[in-house]
Amino acid sequence: MPNFNDFMKAREKAAEAYVRGDGAKVDTIVPHSGAASFHSPAGDTVTGGEAVAERYLRDAAAFHDNGSSRFDVLQQGESGSIGFWTGFQIANVQIGDMPKPVEMRIRVTEVFRRIDGDWRMIHRHADAPKDEARRIAANIAELPEPVRGK
Repeated sequence: MPNFNDFMKAREKAAEAYVRGDGAKVDTIVPHSGAASFHSPAGDTVTGGEAVAERYLRDAAAFHDNGSSRFDVLQQGESGSIGFWTGFQIANVQIGDMPKPVEMRIRVTEVFRRIDGDWRMIHRHADAPKDEARRIAANIAELPEPVRGK
C-alpha cells in the first residue's frame, strides 16, 4: 500500500506516458467499475468507471510519442481513503494530425480513493484557462473528427 506522496510520483509518470500515447499506466490507477468521472479539456463529461477507463485509453492513443508533461502542484493532500491534487499540467503534445507539437497548460483537479488498498483516480477535471482555451480550441478544431470529442 503506497503512501500518497509515492503514489503521486507514479501518477506524474503515468501522465508523462499518457502524452506519449501510452495509456497503460493511467489504466492501472483508474477504477474499471463503480463511480468515476472525467471533465475533459474538450468540455464534455464521462461518468462510470468502465466508460472513463475506456475514454482515457482511447484519448491516449491519439497522442504522438514525442510528448512531455509535468505537474505544477498548488495543493495536494490526503486523509484516510481520500486524496487529491490541484494545479496545472504543463505538457508539450502532438495529437492526431497536428503538424507539430504544441505546449498546453491546463488546470487540473484530481480526486483519488483507496480501493482495495490502492489509490485509484475517481475524478479528473481538466480545463484550460481562458487565454489558453482559445489556443487549444484552435488546435483541436484542426483535428480530424475521430479524435475530437471522443
